[in-house]
This record gives sequence, structure tokens and C-alpha cells, in this order.
Amino acid sequence: MDEAQVGTVDPIGRAPGSSASAEHPSAPIPVVGPAVGTLVREKLGETGLEVFPLMLGGAEFGWTVDQDRANALLDHFAAFGGNAVHTADSFSAGRSEHIIGRWMHTRRLRDDIVLAVRVGDHPDNPGLGSTNLVRAVEASLTRLGTDRIDVLYLDATAERGGSIEDALATAEWLVETGKVRHIGSYGFTAEQLIEARILASAGYPRLETLDVPYNLMRRQEFEGDLRLVAGAQGLAVTPSQALEHGFLSGRHRSRQGVAASTRGSQLAGSLNRRGVRVLKALDAIAAELAVPHAAIAIAWLLAQRSVAAPIVNTFSPSQLDELVQGVGVRLTRAHLSELTKATE
Repeated sequence: MDEAQVGTVDPIGRAPGSSASAEHPSAPIPVVGPAVGTLVREKLGETGLEVFPLMLGGAEFGWTVDQDRANALLDHFAAFGGNAVHTADSFSAGRSEHIIGRWMHTRRLRDDIVLAVRVGDHPDNPGLGSTNLVRAVEASLTRLGTDRIDVLYLDATAERGGSIEDALATAEWLVETGKVRHIGSYGFTAEQLIEARILASAGYPRLETLDVPYNLMRRQEFEGDLRLVAGAQGLAVTPSQALEHGFLSGRHRSRQGVAASTRGSQLAGSLNRRGVRVLKALDAIAAELAVPHAAIAIAWLLAQRSVAAPIVNTFSPSQLDELVQGVGVRLTRAHLSELTKATE
């Protein structure tokens, strides 16, 4: 070897004669450290928890999404900085919880995840009666392979005439034993939320979050007394069905096209004049901002008062990419006005 070559390196850092390949100087700089999304956090009401402004829902897990595909989705979500996962004991008869539990265990991420679970609609433990509520929580903990649920959503839809006081008394015991950290609500009316707050003033646990189906196509249920009460009580609203069964993704535009979909009957209900107006408004804004329709639907929800983190269910990482973009989209007043007018 020539003496002048001894101890020298070439311009990209290789020793002379080295066969090891090196990246081109113009190659992207590798990302080191936590995802950018870990810096994007929203307070979940008064729970003290902070979450990425999007919850990944497990409604499809165990039904149309198997363990491997769910792992890919959850990994993709975590890579974005997502840290809140939502499921229910009734989703796929508990298989959704089992899938999420296995993912948390294999990835060793339990302490990094805000785990939200809805109970009250499982056929084995229906309603919010004391015995069934305790059994439902114990069963969910077993399927999830964890010792605690961060936010327990009480589902009032299966037992409309049930006692709120009994449910909160049982929830108090669950909190005291450490099985549950915070209590949320699903299917509660404005009157029930008021009753629950009165009971909280007497020492029962407070309801701190509200899950309600809410999106551009479905506004009536929430926009009224329920929103007024939620705002007055400082509840963090985590809307479910953020895309109205996928309609707001903009991919479904004809009855023939949705006939073969697993959500065909639900999608068909949105294919009317009002739905067409909403899609046209989304088309215009999507073209202007160069973002997917789904991102605009999420951005619209996040622009609404009291909304902390919409719950989204998806089938693939590419669809999740579209939804996550909504966190960074800021709609103008003109955009919001156009969308509101289209939904009237």
C-alpha cells in the first residue's frame, strides 16, 4: 500500500480499499429519538392524562383485522407518537381486548399507553349493575393482560333504566382498588350527566370523559343540551365514529359501490342529497389544502369545543396516515362555515 494512503479516509468516511457501502451524502438524515408526535399532547379533561389528539379504536380488531394486521396498525400509531387506545368488551366478543393486550405485552408498552375501555354491552355481563360491572371489568383486565384500566367508559345504552348511583358506587370501589383510574361515559343523556355530577358532589367519582357518536354527518345527538352540559362540566369529549363508518373518507359515492362493503347498509344511509353536499365541500377543501378528506373530517372535529381526541377505527397503516394528518390541519372560519352549511 502506498504510504500516503495509510491512515487516510475518503470523502464519505471509508478507509481506502474498504468494501463496506456507505450512504450517499445527500441521503436523508436518519431520525433519532422519539417521534415528533410525542410532543403533541392534549389534556384529557381533568384526568391529568395527556394524549395524542387521536385515539386508535379497536372496533375492527378480531372482526375484520387479525392479530398481525392489528400489530402493524398499533405499531404505526405508536411510531407517530400516538399513545391512546380505545376498545370495548363487546368488540368481537372480547377478541379486540385480547389482541390489544397481546400487543402491549409483546411491545412492553403498557406504561406508555392510555388504555380506554368501554363496558356494559357484553352479553355475559350486560348493563351497569354492581355485579355485572365488577365482572365486566375483571374479565376485561384478564383479556387485556393488565392490572388497570386508565379510563373506564360506562355504557348506559344497554340499560337505560339503570341506577346511576349504583354504577358510580361500584366505580368508586373499582377506583379505590386500583383496577380503574378514571371514569368516563357513553350513551349518557344530558340529564344523566347532571345527575352524575350531583352525585359526585356527594363524594362519588366524577365522570371525566364523554364518548358520543359525532361527526360532520351526525351532529344532532351531541350539538344541543349534551354539548352544553359537557362544556359546563369540563368533560373531555372523545367522539366515536369520526368518519361515519368511512363515508367521510370520500371513497364511497354510489350505492352500487358500497353494496359489497362490510359497512354497506350504514354507508347507504349517508348517500343522499345532504351527503353529496358534504362530499362536495370536502372535495373543495381537500383540493385547496392538498390533504385527504379523512384529515379534514378529523380537523373539523378537533375544531369543535370540548373535543379532545376523536376515536378512529381503521383497516390499514395507509388509512391511519390520512387520519393522523388531520391533527396538523387548521381549518379557517371560511372552511368551517362551508362545512356547516353543507350539513344543514
